[in-house]
Amino acid sequence: MLVDSHCHLDFPELVAHIEDVRGLMQRNGVIGAICIGVTLDDLPRVLALSESFPEIVVTVGVHPEHTGDPEPGVKDLVALAQAPQIVGIGETGLDYYWHKDRPEWQRDRFRTHIRAARELGKPLVIHNRDATEDLLRVMVEEKAGEAGGVLHCFTESWDVAQQVLDLGFSISISGIVTFKNAAQVKDVARQVPLDRLLIETDAPYLAPTPFRGKLNQPGYVRYVAEEIARLRNIPFEEVAQATTENCFRIFPYARTRMM
Repeated sequence: MLVDSHCHLDFPELVAHIEDVRGLMQRNGVIGAICIGVTLDDLPRVLALSESFPEIVVTVGVHPEHTGDPEPGVKDLVALAQAPQIVGIGETGLDYYWHKDRPEWQRDRFRTHIRAARELGKPLVIHNRDATEDLLRVMVEEKAGEAGGVLHCFTESWDVAQQVLDLGFSISISGIVTFKNAAQVKDVARQVPLDRLLIETDAPYLAPTPFRGKLNQPGYVRYVAEEIARLRNIPFEEVAQATTENCFRIFPYARTRMM
C-alpha cells in the first residue's frame, strides 16, 4: 500500500479526469493522497474532493509563490482548518527562486503558518527553494518542531537533510529521484532513516521516469518508491510499508480515511 503525501488533485489538469486518476491509483496500489492547498480561494474546491472521495485528505495554506493573495492571519488559518479532513497547514515556506526581492513578506507569511500549526496541533507542509538558510532560521525561531511535519519535494544536500531531521521534521522524496542527474536527491534517499521518509508526486508536476515531461498523477508515486528501494537495496514492500506508516503517523486522520 502506498500513499501520495503531496499532490494537487484540484488542479484543472487532474480534476477534469479524476475517475481515471483514481483508477490508476487503485491499479498501482496507491490507497490515498493528500491534496495540498495553495491558496485560500482554492479551499472549497480542495474540500469538495475530500468530501467526494474518502481516500483524499487535504491541507490549507497559501503557497509562497502566490504574491497577490490576501495575507492570512493566524486566526484565519485556525478557523479554516477545523474540519477533520484538513490534516495539515501548508503549503507554506520560502521561495527565493521566483521572488528574489524583498523576501520579508514571505518570512512573515511563513511565521503565520507555523504559529497556526502550533496552535492547532497540526503538522506543517513546507516548501523550500533557494532559501534554506532563512527557512531553517525561521523554523527554529518559531519553534516549528512543536508542530512537526514534512519538507516536501526535498532537493537539498544530506547536510541540510540532517538539520531538517534534527528539527523533528520528516523528508518527502518526489519523482526527481528517478532522474539520471539527480545525484543529490538520490544520496539523501539512500541515507534518510526509513522511519522519517515520505514519498510524493507533487502532481501534476515532476512526473517520474519513464513519464518525465508528461502529466504527473498520484498513481505514479509507485515509481518513486521503486527507485528508493533500488537505491537502498531493500524490498519495494519495505519502502511502501514504511512510507505509508510514516505518513499516517504525521497525518493520523489520513489512516482513518484511507484504511
